[in-house]
Amino acid sequence: NALIELDANEPPIGDGSAAPFLELLQKAGRKELDAPRVTFEIREPVWVTSPDGGYLAALPHEGFKVSCTNANHTGHHTQFLSIEVGEKNYAGEIGRARTFVFYEEVEPLLNKGLIKGGSLENAIVIRGESVMSKEPLRYPDEFVRHKILDIIGDLALFPVRIRGHILAAKPSHGLNLQFAKALLKAWRAYQSSLMPVENIPVGERALDTNDVMKILPHRYPFLMVDRVLRFEDDNKAVGLKTVTINEPFFQGHFPGHPIMPGVLQIEAMAQVASILLLRNTENAGKLGYFMSVDKAKFRKPVVPGDTLMIQVELTKSRGKIGKASGQCLVNGEVVSEAELMFAVMDR
Repeated sequence: NALIELDANEPPIGDGSAAPFLELLQKAGRKELDAPRVTFEIREPVWVTSPDGGYLAALPHEGFKVSCTNANHTGHHTQFLSIEVGEKNYAGEIGRARTFVFYEEVEPLLNKGLIKGGSLENAIVIRGESVMSKEPLRYPDEFVRHKILDIIGDLALFPVRIRGHILAAKPSHGLNLQFAKALLKAWRAYQSSLMPVENIPVGERALDTNDVMKILPHRYPFLMVDRVLRFEDDNKAVGLKTVTINEPFFQGHFPGHPIMPGVLQIEAMAQVASILLLRNTENAGKLGYFMSVDKAKFRKPVVPGDTLMIQVELTKSRGKIGKASGQCLVNGEVVSEAELMFAVMDR
């Protein structure tokens, strides 16, 4: 909750650490808010890997802990640190660790007249066994501490504070962001599983069944969305479908062992995606027609009594063509997913 003003296309590098930014934040002060801090407590492992052997994982933990191994292609300066990170020790133990680069990586850029803002005053340069810097290392293991700083900084993009144990080996900004996306997926699934279906309010931006039928032409038994719980920006929505034994497809799929057909789960995703697209003023009153389905996966059976949470994100919406990715969840677990393409046509 801060307003950051920037008059360039990237922040100033400072001394290569977070210390200058920490000083600015401390000078600005802080104000206690009435609302409690929202946190995401890791309950099940979440992990990502990279082709070069890097990985990031989150495990259950009472606080916020990071265990990181920094290794590189030279085999030199491999370091490990495991630390519980909090307000009391971040500035002193992590925030002052400076960024570092390998000489062979920056030499071609220097020869081309690039990275003119870089110097030994704002970065540590490693050349073989040698370490070049305007000042001595601030910590014996400064490199791994800066990697932990990068992880914490990149995870600051996450909507809420994370509580768990982060394990990292050969992390990078790209892998950190991939990890943040995996955590976001897990968090959304968990939030959906906590939502008490019978108490979901029809809020200002939510749609009940009557609202849904004003947008979609589908009717029983082929209306696969009971209501839309929420919209996020203009490209995401979460819908709900209560699956009961009275569904007509259960009579033949399968007698004695009723399972919701996977194609109808995809249809439910498509209907929520259509609602997203048709909410646009220029598409009002039109119809969304299926064009293709890709990467469809069915992970667990959906049976009578389940509540289907349908999460959809529009990935493309130009002219008459739309693309979306969707997931169906039951109790917070993904039961099906697919990528969809459809066309918007006049009625």
